Amino acid sequence: MANALYGLGREGFLGSSIDWISNTIKLVLGTTGSYTVAIDTHQFLSSVAGGARVATSSAFSNKTKTLGVADADDVLLSSVTGSTCQFIIIYQDTGSDATSRLIAYIDTATGLPVTPNGGNITIQFDSGANRIFKL
Repeated sequence: MANALYGLGREGFLGSSIDWISNTIKLVLGTTGSYTVAIDTHQFLSSVAGGARVATSSAFSNKTKTLGVADADDVLLSSVTGSTCQFIIIYQDTGSDATSRLIAYIDTATGLPVTPNGGNITIQFDSGANRIFKL
């Protein structure tokens, strides 16, 4: 699977259920051993089995949305242990997996896959024209 926006996540942006700037946005670093992406049907974080989630970030900071391009500061995941990770999922955190909307699935990026060794992992977002993603 190539990097993509979840279909129901795009719908969330268009229907005002997701606000990139005011909502809490986080990411999950995960393993495909326990998750198979369904880009057009998975809507909430509850679709991603707990066993597939190796590390979860804190809330993104300094988010921007210039000309439909989403960006934020790079993310530091501290003391990560667990299985080799093949993907990143960006999601809107509501505090409940059942209502936290999936936004983006990234499995093609510098540094992926990554094997945690107990150290920190920095997720460095692209500095090109499309940054994290472009609607």
